[in-house]
Amino acid sequence: MTVLYYCDHHDIPLPGGHKFPMEKYRLIRKELEREPQFRFAPGPIVRREDLLRVHDAGYVDAFLSGSLSESEIRRIGFPQVPELIARSLSSVGGTVAASRRALVEGWSGVLAGGTHHAYRDFGSGFCVLNDMAVAAQTLLDDALVRRVAIVDLDVHQGDGTAAIFAGRPEVYTLSAHGRHNFPFRKQRSRLDLEFENGTSDEEYLAAVEKVLPRVFEFGADIVFYQAGVDALASDRLGKLSITQAGLKQRDEMVFRMVAEAGVPCVVTLGGGYADPIADTVQAAASTYRSAAQILRAM
Repeated sequence: MTVLYYCDHHDIPLPGGHKFPMEKYRLIRKELEREPQFRFAPGPIVRREDLLRVHDAGYVDAFLSGSLSESEIRRIGFPQVPELIARSLSSVGGTVAASRRALVEGWSGVLAGGTHHAYRDFGSGFCVLNDMAVAAQTLLDDALVRRVAIVDLDVHQGDGTAAIFAGRPEVYTLSAHGRHNFPFRKQRSRLDLEFENGTSDEEYLAAVEKVLPRVFEFGADIVFYQAGVDALASDRLGKLSITQAGLKQRDEMVFRMVAEAGVPCVVTLGGGYADPIADTVQAAASTYRSAAQILRAM
């Protein structure tokens, strides 16, 4: 039985009309709670010293004390409230816990995370702390792995992750994203795959299938999969035209390669802003079901 970590018990109060669909996390968990193959645990609070593995101490302490500047908070896009601190720490802690569990059990996941726009010394785009970077660096520092691969298929580039691990030969970063979407100033991942607005299933899947083997040739000891579902045609912030079936094929492609390589895998959520929100919930839940089906024998 696979353990999935969650942090939706820390609810951030958002002003009316805010474009971030905070309720998606709870809805995804409720959907997956019907599945007997999953067990759920709250994400533990990450330690400050683990955050400092990749984040600047001044930034971390300003966030923890609620003293970020107005411009810093504006760049993140969430209000500076105590609930944001608890939720962010639980989200990162969940990814760290999932990564340790994956090394033992083959795979695990977090129903949050994928906060790839967070840089070393600032947050951005609804991302405060970079959970995958913290988890990856924790495993490296503790000598549990020698090489890490981050497969980021969110429609928005994993710019913070790319910047944090720039020039690091032991970390392979792949980002497959919209060329004309946020962030508009891109960073350089180890491998970037860009799509034009309106890209549909056939072109998208062919391109992803072509580049994924390069990730697995790297010989990583663990793979972090940022499984954003904002490439859906119904996504308000996506600009691509991928169907539910297309995203399912994408996920299955990733998990089959993980299984063939016999490498542990951590699955995180990422973006998802569909209208209706049920589309996001359906696509994200499908990701974890596909992981359970394909990776269960590991």
